[in-house]
Amino acid sequence: MKRRQFIALLGGAGAAWPFTARAQQHERMRRVGVLIGTAENDPESKRRVEALQRGLLEAGWIEGSNIHFEYRFAGADPERMRQFALEVVGIAPDVIVVHSNDFLSALRQATNSIPTVFAQVGDPVSSGFVDSLAHPGGNLTGFTSFESDIGGKWLQTLKEAAPEITRALVLLDPNISANLAFLRSAEKAVTTNGITVIAGAIRESSEFEHVIAALAGESHGGLVVLPSPMIAVNRKQIIAFAAKYRLPAIYPFRFFAHSGGLMSYGVDTADLYWRAASYVDRILKGMKPADLPVQAPTKYELVINLKTANALGLTIPGILLARADEVIE
Repeated sequence: MKRRQFIALLGGAGAAWPFTARAQQHERMRRVGVLIGTAENDPESKRRVEALQRGLLEAGWIEGSNIHFEYRFAGADPERMRQFALEVVGIAPDVIVVHSNDFLSALRQATNSIPTVFAQVGDPVSSGFVDSLAHPGGNLTGFTSFESDIGGKWLQTLKEAAPEITRALVLLDPNISANLAFLRSAEKAVTTNGITVIAGAIRESSEFEHVIAALAGESHGGLVVLPSPMIAVNRKQIIAFAAKYRLPAIYPFRFFAHSGGLMSYGVDTADLYWRAASYVDRILKGMKPADLPVQAPTKYELVINLKTANALGLTIPGILLARADEVIE
């Protein structure tokens, strides 16, 4: 290389280096911990991560450039939730995004100071996570998946799809206080629907068939499946038992219907994570979680799987099909 070219190259590098250094000093890399209660290889986990990243990208946060994500997937294992909560808190991220009531419970035991945005959490006020939806207080805010009265709506919708039902097993995780609120809501609705509600508490996956089979021993039974990571992780197993014992069932999210469940009524989970990105963005820019109101769902989606209905010998009423946001043929 000629001497004149070499000097010019050094001059160009010298001009570029301070600019790069100034940009790096100005734009500190931010760290976001992400705690998800389902398994890493679950397609739903992928949808949630992609929605969160898309929302932050739209706000100007680029992985590896000005933001870094630390992901932990617990696969509905309570011990891993506790372990991963401690791990992520130990990293001292700028913000934590957490999914599900039980993962949030584990995180609260690990920190009450790191700004946290929750997504897909049910009834956060009664669960003791926030003071109120309008004024959450503390270091937590986020997006709820269901309000406490949804239990009655699930029961009503199931009755519309299968009018012959006289008894409904409510499959729930008793460790999640929101599940108990949903159960109470269903119990209050029995006078309107004429259905006897039976609580089916599940503490581990080996109990699913025993509890479901007990209901199937009598006629005119149905199944209301409540949201929890343990139930979501084992959804194919639950759907298979509902088919085996020929029980009409309603589930809390569309991915249940897409996995073969009869019907689902609930929010789009990916949308919750896309919306959660806006709160992460605001916190990274200086806002406090206590100043961001907890947001309730704005839209619920009804999905009906006609293939499953046909296998059960059910004819879904036209008025219900007309209300459906999606009908799986």
